[in-house]
Amino acid sequence: MKTKREDGDSVDREGDLKRQRVADYPSSPSEGPLVPYNDDDDDERRALSRVGGEGNGHRVESEEDEDDDDPYGQGSIAGWQNRQVEVRRDCPYLDTVNRQVLDFDFEKFCSVSLSNLNVYACLVCGKYYQGRGKKSHAYTHSLEAGHHVYINLRTEKVYCLPDGYEINDPSLDDIRYVLNPRFTREQVEQLDRNKQWSRALDGSDYLPGMVGLNNIQKTDFVNVTIQSLMRVTPLRNFFLIPENYQHCKSQLVQRFGELTRKIWHARNFKGQVSPHEFLQAVMKASKKRFRIGAQSEPVEFISWLLNTLHADLKTKKNSRSIIHKCFQGELEVVKETQNKAITEKKESSGEENGTPKTEDGVTKKDNIGAETYRMPFLMLGLDLPEPPLFKDVMEKNIIPQVPLFNILKKFDGETVTTTVRPPARMRYRVTKLPQYLIVHMRRFTKNNFFREKNPTLVNFPVKNLELKDYIPLPAPTKENEKLRSKYDLIANIVHDGKPDEGFYRVFVQRKSEELWYEMQDLHVSETLPQMVALSEAYMQIYEQQQ
Repeated sequence: MKTKREDGDSVDREGDLKRQRVADYPSSPSEGPLVPYNDDDDDERRALSRVGGEGNGHRVESEEDEDDDDPYGQGSIAGWQNRQVEVRRDCPYLDTVNRQVLDFDFEKFCSVSLSNLNVYACLVCGKYYQGRGKKSHAYTHSLEAGHHVYINLRTEKVYCLPDGYEINDPSLDDIRYVLNPRFTREQVEQLDRNKQWSRALDGSDYLPGMVGLNNIQKTDFVNVTIQSLMRVTPLRNFFLIPENYQHCKSQLVQRFGELTRKIWHARNFKGQVSPHEFLQAVMKASKKRFRIGAQSEPVEFISWLLNTLHADLKTKKNSRSIIHKCFQGELEVVKETQNKAITEKKESSGEENGTPKTEDGVTKKDNIGAETYRMPFLMLGLDLPEPPLFKDVMEKNIIPQVPLFNILKKFDGETVTTTVRPPARMRYRVTKLPQYLIVHMRRFTKNNFFREKNPTLVNFPVKNLELKDYIPLPAPTKENEKLRSKYDLIANIVHDGKPDEGFYRVFVQRKSEELWYEMQDLHVSETLPQMVALSEAYMQIYEQQQ
């Protein structure tokens, strides 16, 4: 059946034709929910179209907003797609706007219909409602609660309901900046020189870029990873400018960019950020491998996150992304395996020791085959020495300590690392250093019964980690190029407590003042550089000195 609203719209399109009763029209099947026709709607739209541009600062604009008056978010009705909306500056309800209750960190869903189409935020109570037509939830809320000012979460336009006019007032710009933070390229370049604190609405002070992240439920592994990646300057600068990744349709990329802009925004209403929308995108992209309420390891999360962001950002023209430009290095791997075929052949022929043979890059000597190849890496895994089994004279376990340089010898090209599955002897040598080096200490081991944690302390320098003194490095490819092998620590993730019950925190450096801060979810406090080295380091990010 044809709905009454469709008939009313068809009459509108015919201009000055006389209105007829809906019952006189032949009926036909229709799609979508039935919306009863209301003569007042039509009269109101005609009255708005007659309003001129004179007097009281009112004006009329033609608006191409597809679904604002569609109460069900199903798409606009044809006759309303190009309509007149009054724009005013003298709204009497602006003093009812309550910035204290506004929170745009959560998913943009209507609190009644749970739809994410055409959602408005009530600027009086902070709740989300769908649509602004006469049958919409926002319109109903405006009548029931007496809340009149609403902002469209997509277009950032502010409307007064139930009157229906658009409010154009500069005093609302701060709300738009919090809803969608913006940075110019000049502002991005000045971020690491900014020493100024910002003030939240509750009077508390916070540092842009050093804000706490809300732990929704066992999501501290996500928080420490995000806080660490926010110290990587090229990665941060890339995601602060949405134009850099506007070609990408990935929700994970868009949500990571939004979270980056909120963390570094200097005009927030509060001194913390909730990564709720980003976590929803992570759950969907990882197929619930990482989810709210289930603890995971930061090393697994950062490995998945970097690889997924790279896969989403790369294009056909450019296979390298900002992820690889920051973190990708290269290793030369020598893999020695026992060759069963050669062993059986030698046993059958009774041969003794022979000369080594080389076939297709694989060196075969006796019954051992050595294969050499190069592989890229985004992080290096370091093996900790086994802790002592027995207690000392004082009946206390000695917590062993090991210098970082000792466990870095795994990558000197000579130290042999044995793998069980498949059985092989591996040797690693770094052939290309990344701009940002991520190292991970393997503290947790699993067996058939439980997880164990290695408590060994790693002694590391906070500044001037010189790699060339401990592992062989390749010579620069260009003649006048200097070998950059010195690194400074910028982030250090720490695990405290038992393997299954502990929690993560992170030490990060603020570049503008070279101060260190300890961050654990919402708690942010300044700390001494000496305290950074006294913790059980789990994962670290080093920055190459330029």
